[in-house]
Amino acid sequence: MRELFLLDPDTVFLNHGSFGACPREVFDAQQRWQLEMERNPVQFLGRRSAGLLREARERLGAFLGARADDLVFVPNATTGVNTVVQSLDLSAGDEVLTTDLEYGACDATWQRVCERAGATYRRVEIPLPYRRDEVVARVMAAVTERTRVIFVSHITSTTALILPVAELCAAARARGILTLIDGAHAPGQIALNIDAVAADFYVGNCHKWMCAPKGSGFLHARPEHHARLDALVTSWGYAEGTGGHSGFDAYLGRSTLERRMQWQGTRDIASWLTVPAAIDFQARHRWLAVQQRSHALARQALDALTQRFGLAPIAQDDDWAQMVVIPVPRQDADALRRRLYDESRVEVPVTTHRGQVYVRVAVQGYNTERDIAALLDSPALAR
Repeated sequence: MRELFLLDPDTVFLNHGSFGACPREVFDAQQRWQLEMERNPVQFLGRRSAGLLREARERLGAFLGARADDLVFVPNATTGVNTVVQSLDLSAGDEVLTTDLEYGACDATWQRVCERAGATYRRVEIPLPYRRDEVVARVMAAVTERTRVIFVSHITSTTALILPVAELCAAARARGILTLIDGAHAPGQIALNIDAVAADFYVGNCHKWMCAPKGSGFLHARPEHHARLDALVTSWGYAEGTGGHSGFDAYLGRSTLERRMQWQGTRDIASWLTVPAAIDFQARHRWLAVQQRSHALARQALDALTQRFGLAPIAQDDDWAQMVVIPVPRQDADALRRRLYDESRVEVPVTTHRGQVYVRVAVQGYNTERDIAALLDSPALAR
């Protein structure tokens, strides 16, 4: 499968989790959409874009277990989080509850908005080693009468742990608390049914584990929340009628969510239109088997390095999917990452959490046992 991707053959790429990697045929499909747009930009953006995006969202919805009407495309999951966070009407004294495992950019978003509103952003510590069956009780025990929103990742970035989001959303809904789930790493890495998760808001990336082009993400909102969401860019989606702009004609009569979010002026929508090609690529290559093989390869690295350094894994085998963090002796994380790449051409992130250093191995269908061996044989990870 390595030949189906555009990756540098001289690099051992064990970092699919950061930005993904796009198969050659999917990249070609994106370029075909871009060429079609340039042949007649007015027709493409002004008269066809709404229908084309609708078709792409229908395919994405079928893949995610969600209605197309509840989905809009965004450039990435962080943009989706920002859209929701900045749309919520937080007041002084309100509280947003999260965990200490969340992605730094989203933490920064919440901190900024809460500070501006006079609200509190409070983290619940999730102990390691990880016990998934304790997460819901621990988070809900921290709820107060001021808690308005619970925000957690479906799969955490720094520690690669799968959180029990469906159970947490159900518990929050019973208490009348809104939920926002950051699913940046979930689509394409684990089985996902967004309607079953039943979060009030769910955001995710297509460019990571779904192997779609960069710049393709989505925002899902339950129908009762459509009207409360505001786009980060105010444009023709907020205007009545065409406002004299022919490009908006295609969006007349569309839902409030779609009008506000999808028509925001001139931009390249090719990455979104290519999402169905990425779905087709994975279907043809029996992606469940790819996921299982990738997990097994990541497990090889985990077993070898934890045995080498005498450090225990932070979670059980079913608490992570194709991406796993492996504890290594405490050291300068950035220096270790640089050595792995400079000395061994191994592209892999090194993360830290509560002072512990981890090598985060993210395995995709193009990886082989030789890639794992290159990581294990690197002088940077010698005993």
